[in-house]
Parts: sequence; C-alpha cells; structure tokens
Amino acid sequence: MNTLFRPLLVIFVVLTTLTGLAYPAVMTAFGQTVFADQANGSLLQQNGKLVGSALIGQQFDAPQYFWGRLSATSPMPYNAQGSSGSNLGPTNPALLDEVKGRIDALKAAGTDMSKPVPVDLVTSSGSGLDPEISPAAAAYQIDRVAAARKLAPNDVAALVDRYTKGRQFGLFGEARVNVLQLNLALDEMKRG
Repeated sequence: MNTLFRPLLVIFVVLTTLTGLAYPAVMTAFGQTVFADQANGSLLQQNGKLVGSALIGQQFDAPQYFWGRLSATSPMPYNAQGSSGSNLGPTNPALLDEVKGRIDALKAAGTDMSKPVPVDLVTSSGSGLDPEISPAAAAYQIDRVAAARKLAPNDVAALVDRYTKGRQFGLFGEARVNVLQLNLALDEMKRG
C-alpha cells in the first residue's frame, strides 16, 4: 500500500504546486508586465475619478450621449456579475417587444427615424455587457447627439471617426466604437 500511496502523494503535490501556484504566479506576472492595463480591467478615469472600464458597457439613455447595445443582465443592466444573453429567439414575442421599446426610446430622444435602425441599437448582445457599437450605430446617433449638445454634426462625426477602431490586425472582428470612451470625449469637447 505504501508503494502505491507515496507516488500518488508526490504527483499530487507536484501537480498542485505547478498548476495551482507556479503557473498562476507566472501568468499574473506576465500579464502585469506585458498587458498591465488589460490585466487591471482597462479602467478609465476622467479628472482623476474612476468612471468605468473600456471592457464593460454602461447605461446611457440621455439624448446628449451615444447609446450602446441593450443589456440583458439581471437584476440591473450592465451587471458584470450577471453576464448573460437574453436567450430570446427570433420568433419570441418578447424580443419584438424589446426592439419596439428601444425604437420608441430612440424616437422619444429625438433620433431621426427615417433611416433603417442598426440592429445593434435595438438588440442585446450575447454577454449583455458589450462596450462597443458598430460605426453604423454611432453614425445613426450623430444628429441627435449634436442637436442635444448644440454642436455641429460634422464635429461630432469627426469625433466618432477618431474613436472608431478597425478590425483586429486588419482581419478579425468588425470595426467598432467604444461608447464610454466616445461619451467621455464628448464631455471633454464640451469643456474645451
């Protein structure tokens, strides 16, 4: 029995040390050295105050701000502890109600509804936490935001262009605009 137990104990201790202590310590050191901003949550500050993370969406529903994707997290929108999609299929009437509700909110905020509404403005994402929207969704909101802030639409469009990121490495994903970063830049533009 001892001849069987001793090797099992040694293997258990070695693997626990390697996978439970050494590997996490090395990866944490690597992350803090090479990707410190991302490893610490990509936190954004404005005037020395923490305002959010570039990785997690936030609720914006005032007309003077760009709006992000809807959030399906519970018990409140953009709850990072409750990341989840809505799981509403295309034939589910609740999805149609959600889309109609967002369209009504866009209308009430003064958005020009003469053009087709980009899908990412009226549906929630798989995670419910998306911090980014498509350039089309940002462009769709330019006139409303410019009017609410009493800015020239061309100035707001230039800001959207500046905060539009292309595909990763020119190949992966789609072009996107980080809503929180764009809204913070709008607030700075107003102060400037």
